[in-house]
Amino acid sequence: MTVRHASSDCARLLEELRSTTPLVQCVTNAVVTNFTANVLLAVGAAPAMVDIPSEARQFASVASGILINLGTPQRDQQTAMTEAVVAANAAGTPWVLDPVAVGFLSVRTELAGQLAGRSPRIIRGNASEILALAGAGSGGRGVDSTDDPLDALHAARSLSRSTSSAVAISGAHDLMVGPEGDAVVVANGHALLTKVTGGGCALGAVMAAFAALTDDAVLAATAATGVYTLAAEQAAARAHGPGSFAIEFLDRLAAVTPDDVASGVNLRAVSVSDSAR
Repeated sequence: MTVRHASSDCARLLEELRSTTPLVQCVTNAVVTNFTANVLLAVGAAPAMVDIPSEARQFASVASGILINLGTPQRDQQTAMTEAVVAANAAGTPWVLDPVAVGFLSVRTELAGQLAGRSPRIIRGNASEILALAGAGSGGRGVDSTDDPLDALHAARSLSRSTSSAVAISGAHDLMVGPEGDAVVVANGHALLTKVTGGGCALGAVMAAFAALTDDAVLAATAATGVYTLAAEQAAARAHGPGSFAIEFLDRLAAVTPDDVASGVNLRAVSVSDSAR
C-alpha cells in the first residue's frame, strides 16, 4: 500500500492555514481550554471557546471548524455540543469528534455514539477510545490508552466506513484511516507530549483548523498530526522536562515552517503485516 499524500501536501496546508487563520470553535473540556487556545494561536489559527447552549449554535454557523471534545461533558455542555453539531452540518462546517475516555463511563459513551452518527469530518482518539467507540473494546484506563494504534486498525476502518469520517488514532506513532480504506502512519512525535495535560485534546482542535482548508479529511488529519508531532520533536530537543517542554512546544508550533514540514514529517504506508494485526 502506498501513501496517498506526501509531506509536501502537509506543508502546503500549513502555509494556507497561516495565510487564512481559520476560526476554530472549541466545545472542549474544562481541564484543557487554556492550553488548547494557546496551541491554536501558536499554529496560526484563531480559537473561540464558545460552549454554552444557544451561543454554541449561533457561533457554529460562522466558525471555520469545530472541535467537540467529551472530556468533561456537563449537562449544559452536552446540549451545546448537539446544537453546535446540528448548526455545523447545516452550514457545511467541518467538525472533529474527540470521544475522551469512552468505554466504561456511561454518559460520555452514549453521547459519543450519538455524535458519531452525525457526520463528523474526523474522529480523533487514542486506540482504546477508538476501539470502544467502534464496539470492539471497553476503553482504556480513564484518558490513557491501554492499546496500540495498530491494534485498532480494523476497528478504525469499520468505524470510518460506518460514519464516513476519517479516523485518527494517537499513540507513539499516529495512524490515520479513511472511509475508502486508505491508511497512513505519521512516524513523528515525542513521549513528552503525554506529560502535558491537553496534548491530545489540543491536537483535535488543530485537526479542526486543518479540516477547514480541505475536503480531504485524511489529509487534514495527517497534516495536523504531522505539524503537531514535528513541533513536539523540535521542542523535546530543547526541553529539560514537561514544564519547559510545554513552553518550547508552543514556541516551536509558532516557528515551524512549511519547509520544516516538507523535509521533516515522516509518513509511511501501513504494511501488510500491520494490516494483519
